[in-house]
Amino acid sequence: MSRWEPDARGRLLRATIELFSEHGYDATTAAQIAAHAGLTKTTLFRHFADKREILFQGQDALIAGAVAGVVGAPADATPGELVRAGIASLCAAHSDDLRDVGRLLDPLLAATPELRERATFKRSAITEALTGALVTRLGDVRQAGLLADTGVRAYYEGYAAWMLGDGSGTLTDSVTEELAAYESASRRLHDDPGQVRPS
Repeated sequence: MSRWEPDARGRLLRATIELFSEHGYDATTAAQIAAHAGLTKTTLFRHFADKREILFQGQDALIAGAVAGVVGAPADATPGELVRAGIASLCAAHSDDLRDVGRLLDPLLAATPELRERATFKRSAITEALTGALVTRLGDVRQAGLLADTGVRAYYEGYAAWMLGDGSGTLTDSVTEELAAYESASRRLHDDPGQVRPS
């Protein structure tokens, strides 16, 4: 077993990725996944509602991390500091082996409409939770929504760049760099709206 499958959930994750990669999503059954992981189908369904959810088992931790970052930020934090705290905490919720898992998982998502749909829901859920935490701190729904949308976009783009990179740098570094680029673009637009024109 690899170091990212120390328990039943990890073993099921590895088995799911391997079988989906080899046979495809539709041709793989929950029973096959359980057997490949050396577990029973009952154990699989004790942890997950269906085979698709095995690939998205980290969603709750990511949401909790994003919210905790905003909630735990200093009382005098600026709106920008709040979203940065939320995104940094979201990144910290990942395990060290995320890069390896992501490189295996992303092709499966790209090839399977049902998995892409579920991934879209995951992104939406993270954005919604981050928005709610920011609304609580800022009292401004529109500002919170813009900040959350920008922060989550930076997270996903930073994650993609980090995952496909050469192994140097951390996920947090990559996401922070993306977020800073968006903040810079926003300042330029605010300072001189006329300079940003469609091509």
